[in-house]
Amino acid sequence: MFLKCVPIKKTGRIYLEIAHSYRDKDGKKKTKIHEKIGYLDELEKEMNDPIAYYKKYAKKLGERKACWLEIPLNDQIDRKNAHIKNYGYIVLSKVYHELELDKFFNNMRRNKKFEYNSESIMRLLSYSRVLYPHSKKRTLEMKDKYFECFDFSLDDVYASLTHFGKCSEAAQRHLHEKVTQQYGRDTSLTFYDVTNYYFETDWQDGERMNGYSKENRRSPIIQMGMALDKNGIPMAYKTFPGNTNDSETYIPSLKYIKKQYGIKRAVVVADKGLNCGDNIMFNIALGDGYIFSQSIRGGSKELKTYVLDSAGYSKPTAEGFKKKSRVCPVKVKITAGTTKSGRKSKKMVSIEAQKQVIFYSPKYAERSKKKREIALAKAAELIAEPTKYNQATHRGAAGYVLNIDFDKMTGEVLQAEKKLTLDLDKVKDEAKFDGYYAIITSETTMSDDKIIENYRGLWQIEDTFKVTKSVLRTRPVFVYRKDHIDGHFLICYIALLLLRLIEFRLGRRFSAECIVRAMRESTCMSLDDNHYLFHYANEVTDALNSEFNTDFGRRVMALGDIRKSLGKTKKRHDTGVD
Repeated sequence: MFLKCVPIKKTGRIYLEIAHSYRDKDGKKKTKIHEKIGYLDELEKEMNDPIAYYKKYAKKLGERKACWLEIPLNDQIDRKNAHIKNYGYIVLSKVYHELELDKFFNNMRRNKKFEYNSESIMRLLSYSRVLYPHSKKRTLEMKDKYFECFDFSLDDVYASLTHFGKCSEAAQRHLHEKVTQQYGRDTSLTFYDVTNYYFETDWQDGERMNGYSKENRRSPIIQMGMALDKNGIPMAYKTFPGNTNDSETYIPSLKYIKKQYGIKRAVVVADKGLNCGDNIMFNIALGDGYIFSQSIRGGSKELKTYVLDSAGYSKPTAEGFKKKSRVCPVKVKITAGTTKSGRKSKKMVSIEAQKQVIFYSPKYAERSKKKREIALAKAAELIAEPTKYNQATHRGAAGYVLNIDFDKMTGEVLQAEKKLTLDLDKVKDEAKFDGYYAIITSETTMSDDKIIENYRGLWQIEDTFKVTKSVLRTRPVFVYRKDHIDGHFLICYIALLLLRLIEFRLGRRFSAECIVRAMRESTCMSLDDNHYLFHYANEVTDALNSEFNTDFGRRVMALGDIRKSLGKTKKRHDTGVD
């Protein structure tokens, strides 16, 4: 607010007004009259120094930080401009620039003859993957929801995917270095798992191949192996063709991580799908450790006997939990070579000492029983009307049916010579092991409780995959070229890392879904060219304010203040994270 003295040319008199300045949507400075005071000569008859008085008056009005709006009741909506904008992405912008991703992608496009700003495209795609996960086309159509100038075309977006695909490994190294510097990444314990993402097509080629889908889909898939550090923060990922077995992704992924990041020794935690002789011996050969779950029902006769032997178990807790362990020599089967027919030949090798931790949980027993009951109900349906079902719809249930066979091409049940019946012996044998769980490890001196605690940390990577599929909606994948696929997954990985770091800095008090919802709902509506009205605040935005020094909760903000706050997120400074 300021005092404006307007000379009247015809009369030579001076007219006083209170005005305020603002910037329009194009950034041009403009002035608007707030209050008309009167002619100076008439005011001087009433007071000694009207100019000094009204200068102080204008200053006080400005200190109130209020705005006066004039909205004609017959105004029409300007269809060329977005009146609702997102302000929640200020948090994403802060973490994005703290990780110096803008600097990285600007450096990567140097000496490239791009007609577009690839760094700007990465910002739009990574922010939108968190807040509004849609197709590339729809994302571009929603670019006006941000207080940024995203000036590029859909062709530019697709062309940038090729560039991002080539940057994938370098980007992961850069992010690892920045996370290590700013958050003190702990790689002494590495969680590793594999999932897959399906494509919206039936066509198979190089990367997109039919394989075992985690979601029981028949569409082509791509496999992804991902590693998290001890704090559950994403560390690296690697993609594989969809027909790659989970266990076959382990060695290439761990080789890549250790070489790229210079990790000397890591203890890798993974589930039984990654537990095979080749992977165990790989860890031993490199001097690394492993903590894997072990199938009891599929284990050796000697292991089953040890599990069911009551000797050695600790006294059951009030909840019925008990455990025991032993260190013993074991033999594992590894790949010895390839036969002339192309099949892998195997041989047995000995491991001098492996620790086996066995524990029993009544809750796990109840869960196993209910899971089997569901499968048995499906098996009964299959026996009653085999022509109505196939291998895909009754995966798992068919294992309880004797004399069943499927067509290898269609998956349909083939007509059997013998009657289909339930395998009651299998049901009885499985029930004996309900509630028992086995973990095997190279860390023979680690306590049983610590081994169990470390293994249970796998929930973090399981939750991470859940977030990528539900919150970030990484699948279905619509791009089909390998370079575009690589670019798409880099965008999704960056979005995931930004979100996980925000969770980490909030002390994991809120889920990813809650944080995304708060940022997405933190929108504002244009009141005039210079002011925006906000409507949303909750405990999550309060926590974001405290950690990231944002302005969530203010009801009205001037456009200049919004741009100033966003500009601060792009300045280089320490995160202050311990």
